[in-house]
Amino acid sequence: MSASFPTRPYGNTGVHLSILGFGGIVVMNAEQAHANRVVAEAVERGINYFDVAPSYGNAEEKLGPALEPFRKNVFLACKTGKRDKAEAKQELQNSLERLHTDYFDLYQLHALYDKDVDSVFMKGGAIEALAEARASGQVRYLGFSAHSAKAAVTAMERFPFDSVLFPTNFVTYHKTNFGPTVLKKAQELGVARLALKAMAHQAWCENHPHREQYKKCWYEPLTNPHHAQLALRWTLSQPITAAVSPGEEVLLRMAMDIVSDYEPITEAETTELLGLVDSADPIFPDA
Repeated sequence: MSASFPTRPYGNTGVHLSILGFGGIVVMNAEQAHANRVVAEAVERGINYFDVAPSYGNAEEKLGPALEPFRKNVFLACKTGKRDKAEAKQELQNSLERLHTDYFDLYQLHALYDKDVDSVFMKGGAIEALAEARASGQVRYLGFSAHSAKAAVTAMERFPFDSVLFPTNFVTYHKTNFGPTVLKKAQELGVARLALKAMAHQAWCENHPHREQYKKCWYEPLTNPHHAQLALRWTLSQPITAAVSPGEEVLLRMAMDIVSDYEPITEAETTELLGLVDSADPIFPDA
């Protein structure tokens, strides 16, 4: 496997991840032969971190066969959107089958919001299924994703997760203060940080001409190559391990080109990037 992409430690586990993760939704609805080629190219270029979820259409069914030849050499992360133990346990089993594997490197509670926190941590909650899966060897590490800073901080305080997957985006970070509290708490607790939405610009405006072109993005992505590379480099210059790619194949390829020549963002470049903030409509308006 190529070592062309930089890697960083995944917490204190001894595992090192490529700084760019492969967003599994990229292969959703792809012909299997095409999915195989895209995954093989990503591995060859240096991606060793793949992230997927059962809610991404048929992405698991496509990613499983494509990733099978490389499974022993990659870090595979999956998620469950279920909140009770029995349903989370079943969803884990279903995902293992669809992804042609007998274990996940990382299994995550998916998209925690404030209303979900009590449910997953109560007796009979989903966290029990995750803990049992780790004890049995079906899962190596446990984490969660969230789009709520409050939910993320509370979850980290309630359970010793290995990582948190959270939006780390220049617009929301600087315009709505969305992100800093989660990064700070994770660092305090020794929880590895994985980033989402690095190449997002803002919420889609009605009738945007590019919306049909980027159907797998629920936000307006940065498509200008210069702005996209500044945004991704800004995210990667924060205290994170890796950033998961957007769901569109063209944006994955753009991201791979960016990280192949990655250098931390400079102060002057940050100033230039922040010039895009004032007029943007943040995808997460509240911290």
